Amino acid sequence: MKILAFAGSTSSTSINRELVKFVLKDFQNEEINLIDLNDYTMPTFSVDLEKKGFPDQAHAFLKRIEECDVIICSLAEHNRSYSAAFKNVFDWASRINVKVFQNKPMLLMSTSPGGYGGGNVMNTAKTFFPQFAAEIKDTFSLPKFYENFDIESGVINPDMLKDLKDKIENFKLQIKTND
Repeated sequence: MKILAFAGSTSSTSINRELVKFVLKDFQNEEINLIDLNDYTMPTFSVDLEKKGFPDQAHAFLKRIEECDVIICSLAEHNRSYSAAFKNVFDWASRINVKVFQNKPMLLMSTSPGGYGGGNVMNTAKTFFPQFAAEIKDTFSLPKFYENFDIESGVINPDMLKDLKDKIENFKLQIKTND
């Protein structure tokens, strides 16, 4: 199984990237492509720029999705929505192929330093992504990242760790059923 994994952030200290890396430890026997949105930097989308053509990075992002079997991502929340970096990649990609996520099964996550754990962006994505051909199989939101996560150990809150592990197992069962 080929996994495409990413955080919806370009921060070098992305807590969402740390969450993704932690979850990927449960998929060690799979082919993992952990991408960095910094490799997909493009001009801010506009219809005027679109008339001049699409950036290679937008095509490359869609190619990564095409090549994978499943997607694991964790979205950063900026002002109750997607980060500008992720939104820009998404905007460009969706103009090339409205089915951005190409009907791939997805484990969708978010985390934040606050008590809502990126819940606003999670709720938006759960509603919005299926309209762009995401098959969201499960979701996980980790609140209070710095209280509930350790860089060495991962999720340290026992209840949240159990919830995450259950969701990972549920995700694995659903994607096996799809084979």
